[in-house]
Amino acid sequence: MVEITKLDTNEVLASVDSDSLAGADLREMELQGADLRDADLTGANLTGANLGGSDLRGANLSRTILREANLGHSNLEGANMTAAQFGSELRSTAANLESCNLANANLSHADFRRVMMSNSNLSNSRLEGTNLSYTDMHSSDLTNVFAQGCRMIKSNLSNSKLNDSDFRDSHLNGAMFLESDLSNINLESVRNDGFSVINLANFDDANMKGAKMRNVLAEDCRMRGTNLTDADLSHAVMSGSILRRAIVTNANFDDVELATVTMTFANFSQALNADIPSYVRDLR
Repeated sequence: MVEITKLDTNEVLASVDSDSLAGADLREMELQGADLRDADLTGANLTGANLGGSDLRGANLSRTILREANLGHSNLEGANMTAAQFGSELRSTAANLESCNLANANLSHADFRRVMMSNSNLSNSRLEGTNLSYTDMHSSDLTNVFAQGCRMIKSNLSNSKLNDSDFRDSHLNGAMFLESDLSNINLESVRNDGFSVINLANFDDANMKGAKMRNVLAEDCRMRGTNLTDADLSHAVMSGSILRRAIVTNANFDDVELATVTMTFANFSQALNADIPSYVRDLR
């Protein structure tokens, strides 16, 4: 028999007739404020469970099903969530992870589609191959995450921190990064001929100082007022993108076709290797 107790009070919230919680059926259970530190929940079904405010530090949640579950304000620092299922085709049936601590956690190859996880801490976490498409992560901390091959298609990461993170070979099409810190982010590829995709993404007023973006596909992006100082955009595809008022001091535009890029009031006189079409006006 395994008992799940409440933090601080040790009140028994649930009893499971088993020697382990691995593979347990915990659907729709009320486990708010549960003490699940270092618990083995591998392959458990927690669909619709209420785990709000729980302590899951160091827990093993690999392959766990958590659709419709509430984990708001929970502590999942260092937890293993490899291949866990939080996401859904509908936002109403995806999990809630708002204001959670996921620092140093492993979320590799997990499904977080349409999950609400704004104001959360994911610093130093692993997001390799993770699907975070259509996820609301605004005002979150993704500093120094390892996110190679992840998907954040049409996700909201406005006012978030993504500095010093590795997003090589990722797909961020249509994502929102308004006023976010992406300084020193790596959006390149592990292969010489590879690339990340950020088409239609919105980086207005974001900090992309020192960003590594060689070969990136960045068509129809919004980069109005974006700080691209010292960024490497060599061989990038940027047709249709808007860099109005962008700061491009020492940014490398080697082999970038700028004919259809809006550069009005951007300081391209201080950019490197920029081939400016003769008809372009109002540059700085």
